Amino acid sequence: MFRGSIKLGTILGITIRLDYSWFIIFFLITWSLSAHRLPLLYPDWPQLTYWTIGIITSILFFTSVLIHEMAHSLVARGQGVPVYNITLFIFGGAAQITQEPKEAKDEFVMAFAGPAASLVLSAIFWILYLLLSNISEPISTILSWLGSINLVLAIFNLIPGFPLDGGRVLRAIIWGVTKDFTKSTQIAAAIGRGIAFLFIFIGIWMIFSGNWVNGLWIAFIGWFLENAATASSRQVALKDILQGHTVREVMSTDCPNVSGRLTIDKLVNDYILYTTRRCFPIVDNEQVKGIITLHNVKDIPRHLWTVKTVEEAMTPFDRMKKVSPKDGLYDVLEMMASEDINQLPVVEDSRLLGIVGRDNILAFIHTRAELGV
Repeated sequence: MFRGSIKLGTILGITIRLDYSWFIIFFLITWSLSAHRLPLLYPDWPQLTYWTIGIITSILFFTSVLIHEMAHSLVARGQGVPVYNITLFIFGGAAQITQEPKEAKDEFVMAFAGPAASLVLSAIFWILYLLLSNISEPISTILSWLGSINLVLAIFNLIPGFPLDGGRVLRAIIWGVTKDFTKSTQIAAAIGRGIAFLFIFIGIWMIFSGNWVNGLWIAFIGWFLENAATASSRQVALKDILQGHTVREVMSTDCPNVSGRLTIDKLVNDYILYTTRRCFPIVDNEQVKGIITLHNVKDIPRHLWTVKTVEEAMTPFDRMKKVSPKDGLYDVLEMMASEDINQLPVVEDSRLLGIVGRDNILAFIHTRAELGV
């Protein structure tokens, strides 16, 4: 899930990551300020000052975006919704909130927290600008730009285009009125797609009017919003399909056990290629010691397959994430997505009952969708 990102660190238990696309927007903002806007407003400044202010302003802008996402995340955690990470990318930032809120008012507060944080930041930067404007022109320039851009960030996110914050606020309002989460999501997503197509239309019109840089950017944002709104609708449809269904219905119980003394080479040729299974419990004296998956195998260099044993490559049982046969399929699929796991052992009373994989759940979804159930 995070192959295209860099881990920066952890804040209050939330991992902060940089998507590689972030470097594109960081360069564009820095270049736009340093090479164009600042020289136009302050032609007498040295070249080094332009680039120093441009870089500092860009860093503080993305710090503001991070605070915006932290506000969402901390409110979500306060409501018992786990948040694993925040990723900064080309369109700003996104918090990985793995569960939908349980009530409309929770959704409203969670969605509004980000724009509220941006509005507070805007006010702080403008107050500092008024206090420091006579002391240093470069500093006052940074503060005024950050005050303006945080206000723009708050207003943009309040556009009722799902899944922007404004779209989630709209969904919360519709949800509160209709008491129907699925219907409110469908309505909010439909409005979000309409706004996305409006962005695309405006962007294309600007391109043909000669303002191709801004037009292309607006059209690109519209395309991103349309994809996000469509994905959100599909997620709700997926939740409806899996609602009320448990791991017991789809798990595989005929998992071939293997010995920990088996070499990786023997495992691949005699088990993986022969059975096409991707996950095998390692059992010794009727005790499950661990599980070996295709991920474990791929982590071992090919030239060591003949000497490395399964026990050396496996994930020990006490370190594995496990699920119960009574767990809901949607929750398990969300766990797999957030943890980037393809298979999970199904355990009850310390006994291994079987394995549930993404392929099991996807086959279940496909079958029900084909039958219209």
